[in-house]
Amino acid sequence: MTSFGANIIREGGFMQTCKIQGQIYHLHGSMVPTTPDEPHQFLQIYFISSMVDQLNVRCNIQGAQQLKRRIIEQLQAFFHANNAVVNMFKTALERMPSDTHKFVIRADCTPTGEHVRRFNAPTVNDVAAIIVGDPTKSRDIVVQRRSNIMHRVNETHRLYDALQYPIIYWQGQDGYDITLKMVDPITGVSTNNKNLSAMNYYAYRMMIRTHEENVILKCGRLFQQFAVDMYVKVETERLAFIRFNQPKLRSEDYIHLRDAIHSDGDVQNIGRLTVLPSTYIGSSRHMHEYAQAAMTYVRNYGTPDLFITVTCNPKWTEIERELEPGQKPQDRHDIIARVFQQKLKVMMDVLTKYRIFGDTRCYMYSVEWQKRGLPHAHILIWLLNKLHSNEVDDIISAEIPDPVTDPRLHDIVTTQMVHGPCGALNPLSPCMADGKCTKRYPRPLVAETVTGNDGYPVYRRRSKEDNGRTIKVKVQNQEIEIGNEFIVPYCPLLSRIFKTHANVESCHSAKSIKYLCKYVTKGSDMAVFGIASENVNDEISNFQMGRYVSTNEALWRLLSFQIHERYPTVVHLAVHLENGQRVYFTEANAAQRAERPPSTTLTSFFAMCESDPFAATLMYVEMPKYYTWNQSTKKFQRRKQGTPVPDWPQVFSTDALGRMYTVHPRNDECFYLRLLLVNVRGPISFAHLKTVNGHQCQTYREACQLLGLLENDSHWDLTLADSVVSSNAYQIRTLALQ
Repeated sequence: MTSFGANIIREGGFMQTCKIQGQIYHLHGSMVPTTPDEPHQFLQIYFISSMVDQLNVRCNIQGAQQLKRRIIEQLQAFFHANNAVVNMFKTALERMPSDTHKFVIRADCTPTGEHVRRFNAPTVNDVAAIIVGDPTKSRDIVVQRRSNIMHRVNETHRLYDALQYPIIYWQGQDGYDITLKMVDPITGVSTNNKNLSAMNYYAYRMMIRTHEENVILKCGRLFQQFAVDMYVKVETERLAFIRFNQPKLRSEDYIHLRDAIHSDGDVQNIGRLTVLPSTYIGSSRHMHEYAQAAMTYVRNYGTPDLFITVTCNPKWTEIERELEPGQKPQDRHDIIARVFQQKLKVMMDVLTKYRIFGDTRCYMYSVEWQKRGLPHAHILIWLLNKLHSNEVDDIISAEIPDPVTDPRLHDIVTTQMVHGPCGALNPLSPCMADGKCTKRYPRPLVAETVTGNDGYPVYRRRSKEDNGRTIKVKVQNQEIEIGNEFIVPYCPLLSRIFKTHANVESCHSAKSIKYLCKYVTKGSDMAVFGIASENVNDEISNFQMGRYVSTNEALWRLLSFQIHERYPTVVHLAVHLENGQRVYFTEANAAQRAERPPSTTLTSFFAMCESDPFAATLMYVEMPKYYTWNQSTKKFQRRKQGTPVPDWPQVFSTDALGRMYTVHPRNDECFYLRLLLVNVRGPISFAHLKTVNGHQCQTYREACQLLGLLENDSHWDLTLADSVVSSNAYQIRTLALQ
């Protein structure tokens, strides 16, 4: 009854999925075409008087010619008999006295005598009205008798789903509504009068329940579109909440807010509008903060030892046995997401708890989606005992296994771990660009593993003349022979366990962590995904530009599965000048917020160093190892469990790491303040940091000079070295020019 508008991305490959780039919108037109010669479309088809004429129009729609006429006829009759929305529109058209009248479906009404939480089938008298003029609300659906203008259906309207998906909502039931409440599933009583979120609602609708058929999961390609559509609705709801609350919430340095209040300044003229926060998963601030936290592992433990990429195998037994008769894996991306999430959890247990490569010091992973729609995860592992070059061949292989002594592994490797073929054997392979393979295959054949220049080893790949094995594969209907040059490095044990594509690399370069945290999560190509804003610095609009959403990712997010995970915890530590901490305020509470500077991790660190003898022995970045940060009280507290610290009763240590926010050298005083925090133990105040041998310095730079921190260019060397690890190329070039 409505049109589905989106930039649908069509990819090659066997795995069908619905993938969109840009905004999704549902449009509706008038009930009757504006002229007699104009063809009936969408909702208008239901108002053709002859059922035979309706059927002819539906069968002639582009793309529907191959559908069975009998099936369309049965569906048409079924909807006319059972769908309350169809009958509501038909009744409204009969009652409309003229073209100047409008049919309005209220967004916040429910049928008389029905509870708001039920999936209600609407009637005209209860939830709609025929009116003249425009006394409508922004979320109402307003349908005219005749009009050539298409109108957008608001995502939060309760009939948003039913109008687009009559097969799923075959009775014309209500979909998600922002007024829905959480209820006890047994008693039906509202739980604390808490509103039901769109994410929880659609997760509920997609669950598998015993003795209860879920028609949504049987809809094939329609299910794929529905999942993407509803997840984009969830994103829209969340971003709308952030956007609508932005005009109320402002931020400014405390000292500027205090000065403005004391001088009777206009609060409206200070502060910057808040932006898409780092707490919003997938935002640029979130990804930058996550990447910087990951770099903390590199600073503390060096480069990672293993880089593992594991991909979902749609032929896993756990997936195939859950399919219903006639279904294929691409029809049930919910099962694919659930099984891969469980497999990933098992893999992390195998790596960290069962320690197949040895004790793990820390790890992190990130989940992303292929063009074909399958999920895969990038995993970085730091081992307690570093992996030596002579141990690489013990855990990683890049050769075809012996089909006689290990037929099971041979079958897994030859079906899951062969790249391409590409290059001269297949110039049309998807990995080819400018005549070369973007993955650098075929790889060189060597008799022994040697260390490469890019941080990855050149693995042993023996040639056929050196007793290396070969296999035959089909390329463009021709059978060709390939050898170890096309084998993706793998761990035999992991391949046997998971029976999927699991690329295992020994790495000794920080470039791998940059790939994981920056390239993988950099976002997609730019495309409009929301209403354009005149403000080019609008981070919400920038986030909405360039989002690709596939079916599997939509279901992964709707089911609340983790996209990132890391261990140990990294605590972010504030760096700011005195009274320079960020303050969030509204016009109503600006004066109150200006009375006292808010506590930060830095000011709390000073307070702990003054009152706690053990804290006075620590550097700022060492605090999270022994203290927890209480977000409510804005104070550090001693940890109550962990490894006891010798000679310090009631002091415990953990693996938690601290990370000070970086400061650009152009912010010179704050830059030198950070340099002091890196070198001075137990400071009790900003003034203490400026005091050297009893002398009160005027600036932090002067304090650094007296402490000998600026005697040579070592601090600049450290700054550049830190940037090489944590920054992108543009940021490094900009820093080098300062």
